[in-house]
Amino acid sequence: MKTYRIATIPGDGIGKEVVPAGQQVLEALARSTQNFEFQFENFDWGADYYRQHGVMMPADGLDAIRDKDAILFGSAGDPDVPDHITLWGLRLKICQGLDQYANVRPTRILPGIDGPLKRCKPEDLNWVIVRENSEGEYSGVGGRVHQGHPIEAATDVSILTRAGVERIMRFAFKLAQSRPRKLLTVITKSNAQRHAMVMWDEIALEISKEFPDVKWDKELVDASTARMVNRPATLDTIVATNLHADILSDLAAALAGSLGIAPTGNIDPERRYPSMFEPIHGSAFDIMGKGLANPVGTFWSVVMLLEHLGEFDAAKRVMQAIEAVTSDKSLHTRDLGGAATTAQVTDAVCALIGKTVAHAA
Repeated sequence: MKTYRIATIPGDGIGKEVVPAGQQVLEALARSTQNFEFQFENFDWGADYYRQHGVMMPADGLDAIRDKDAILFGSAGDPDVPDHITLWGLRLKICQGLDQYANVRPTRILPGIDGPLKRCKPEDLNWVIVRENSEGEYSGVGGRVHQGHPIEAATDVSILTRAGVERIMRFAFKLAQSRPRKLLTVITKSNAQRHAMVMWDEIALEISKEFPDVKWDKELVDASTARMVNRPATLDTIVATNLHADILSDLAAALAGSLGIAPTGNIDPERRYPSMFEPIHGSAFDIMGKGLANPVGTFWSVVMLLEHLGEFDAAKRVMQAIEAVTSDKSLHTRDLGGAATTAQVTDAVCALIGKTVAHAA
């Protein structure tokens, strides 16, 4: 029997509710099979840790998770701690420290969920957004001088490297090649950002020659927002810089019905380090502790985690359970217009996993 070592990092806000729910799903899955088991180690890093220690995670924290097979992460963000501290002190420290340079965000309209695009059929909105996850606008290069004075100045410098752009483009083209439509859209802003983004475009063209079976086009990031709304069926796989993809993926999740259902994987494609999986909804302190959080985004992230581990049959069973639950409007949480609680959705998914596997056996 395989044993997978999983680090759980709930982080802040509703992360403390949805990550334990995700662990429950993995435990239910493990109980129903003799093929694998999970060993969980929980890390209490986040804003509460910051209030006690002055840092979001210990200086040697990466060493504690480096040997894990995967990481299940909740959220980073607290109304009493500046956002740049929570983000750079935890999530980005892990993503950049473990060189998880490919952020993958699938988006589609799940059964039973009404998206805001009323003329959009589910098959018209089935995208994967690939976000460059290690440099670009989140490189951390910049500073402030003369703070508090009239001549105060601040800079944030976006850094794109040839190596970083080549590897994310190659990853995106490979992903597009593996999907039925073999279609990739490269997001750019090279009309205004005339140095780094021009290089981004040039490298996209170079890498495209390695994938002659992939049809690709280029779209300015502002125009792409209108395209996502007006012509969703023309998109399939999308690749963009760190900031552009961060924004577009939230729009994509909203068009699919809710940020509460959206997953993401922070991937090290070379598998030198563990990859990290998380919902994209954030810490949502306004509903923390009320049992209102939608755990579907975490469960879909669990599906991605299982796929990354090579457990494709198990991933499929979890996804089937998720789709069965979203099909039942009585199990919709508040963000989907329902009244179901986090626990009710979790219990339903766990029960379906047990039934599905028992039936398959």
